[in-house]
Amino acid sequence: MLNNKKKTIAAAMAGSLALLAIGGAAFSQRAGGAEAALPALYKGADRQKHLLEGAKKEGELLLYTSLSVDDLAELTAAFEKKYGIKVKVWRSGGENVVQRAVTEGHANRFDADVVETNGMQLESLRREKLLQEVDSPYASELIPSAITPHREWISTRLNVYTFAYNTNLIKKEDLPKNYLDLLNPKWKGKLGIEADDADWLAGIVNEMGVAKGEQLFRDVVATNGISVRKGHSLLINLVASGEVPMAMDVYNYNVEQRKAKGAPVEWFSLEPTLAAPQGVAVFRRAPHPNAAVLFYDFMISDAQPILFKRNYVPTSKNLDTRLNKMPMKFIDAKISLDESQKWNKVYDDIIVKQSK
Repeated sequence: MLNNKKKTIAAAMAGSLALLAIGGAAFSQRAGGAEAALPALYKGADRQKHLLEGAKKEGELLLYTSLSVDDLAELTAAFEKKYGIKVKVWRSGGENVVQRAVTEGHANRFDADVVETNGMQLESLRREKLLQEVDSPYASELIPSAITPHREWISTRLNVYTFAYNTNLIKKEDLPKNYLDLLNPKWKGKLGIEADDADWLAGIVNEMGVAKGEQLFRDVVATNGISVRKGHSLLINLVASGEVPMAMDVYNYNVEQRKAKGAPVEWFSLEPTLAAPQGVAVFRRAPHPNAAVLFYDFMISDAQPILFKRNYVPTSKNLDTRLNKMPMKFIDAKISLDESQKWNKVYDDIIVKQSK
């Protein structure tokens, strides 16, 4: 089965009670003592000086992330240049980030300081009591929906789901105007979709009405077929090559990045347009707590223009993008996590199995 995106997260969460039982005081609300909590919650007028002095003594931090290699390199280089603090990185897929952090928690091992990945996986780590509440003055510079009520993770950027098409194969005037247009026989053999986007499907069909939405996608698969591919980056590359003339669920920034390199691709959206939060968090038992908070602050301040330059949709209110002018529905990370098993099955039944 191809729908593995959230299964690792679900398996990790199944260990939550065991974590609490064996972790004891290690997972208390202010685990690690006042010294560990102080940098994240410090509100003094000298906050920046306080953090920087502590971070200089610590000298480094370890970041767990699923961010792409090129984007990550630019962000860490900018941070290191500004603060002189070395950023060590462990990078993998988001589900692997969760698995590693939870496994280390089971072993009462805490090496990582900061985590940067998608909202649903950050929410999973929060529920495992692995994240630290952070009180940052830079949060006020973000759109309201970027700020979680618990403040244990915060959204730095949005993955906006859009369609993508090969401009050599499909004319702009021929594009579908709504999801019903996908039933047109002219799209037979031309549609592609990512293998694990159950949360995207959930958002679409909930807006349409569940029964109506699910039936529409069943009909599209039955009428025109959908090529199922694993990975958003792979899918946009296949659009660029022409193997998949039009993809239904790529990330906007992937398209923009390929366009910048000369690929014959463009994106468009159909309502409802969905956006999934990506964010940053500080680990509760961070061994370098000052450097961790300094990096957290960096990601919601100085890093925002860098993300914008690299075609992401940052959550800063100070930056304007083409997508700011579009109506978007935000995928709720908590709901996605709670209902992941249900929607994984729906996605598998409607899309994956029927497309084989």
